[in-house]
Order: sequence, then C-alpha cells, then structure tokens
Amino acid sequence: MKDKLADVGLLVARLGAGGFMLFAHGIAKISNFSEMSAKFPDPLGFLGSEMSLVLAIFAEVLCSALVMLGLVTRLAALPLCATMFFAAFVVHGGDPWAKKELALLYLVVFAAIALTGGGKLSLDTVIRRRRSSK
Repeated sequence: MKDKLADVGLLVARLGAGGFMLFAHGIAKISNFSEMSAKFPDPLGFLGSEMSLVLAIFAEVLCSALVMLGLVTRLAALPLCATMFFAAFVVHGGDPWAKKELALLYLVVFAAIALTGGGKLSLDTVIRRRRSSK
C-alpha cells in the first residue's frame, strides 16, 4: 500500500508541477512571444533575449508535458531544474525572497522528480514493462 501511495504522490507532483508550469508559464510565453522576445532576460549573457526565451519555452512547454506524461521523466525534469535555477539565482538573484520563492518551489519539485523518476504510474514504466516482456 505504501508503494502505491508513493506512486500516486509522484503522479500528483508530476501533473501538478508540470501542469502549472505548462499552463501558467509556458503557454503564456508562447502567446506573448513577439512582445517578450526583445526584452526577455538573458541569464547567461551570450544567448540573447530571443534564444533565452526559446529555451525557456522548450523547458516550460515540451519538458513540462513530458514530465506530466512520465515520459523520459528524469531527463525532461533537468531543463526545468536549470530554468528555475537561473530564474531564482540569476534573473531574480538580487530580488527579495518573495520574488525567488516560486522558482525555488518549482526547482525543488522538479529536482525531486529528476531524482525519483516518474514512478509506476508513468509512460516510462509502461515502456519498460513492454520491453522486458519481449
């Protein structure tokens, strides 16, 4: 029973964090790409605003969707961790705690998902089971 609850917990974390990131942040960036691309922060200092925005969209849309599905979950969580790390410590590095808090919360959840994987209620597990049954 304990293992089943752990897998349900991972599912809730994946769907919750991935869904919030996708719908509250990623879709908004796609919808406002033209307006944001000229002024989006370039935390690395050499990519430029537009490429930094594209990379954020990649993480917040594609990687969030993969995390939600539990498909290549650990790998998909890594760009989300990196994006939230840069958001918290570079983009909002000099800001008060309240400005960093949301990025840090996402970072903690996506780091946990990267460490644990998607659990048994994921497409990763379905694919692994099919491969091992052949």
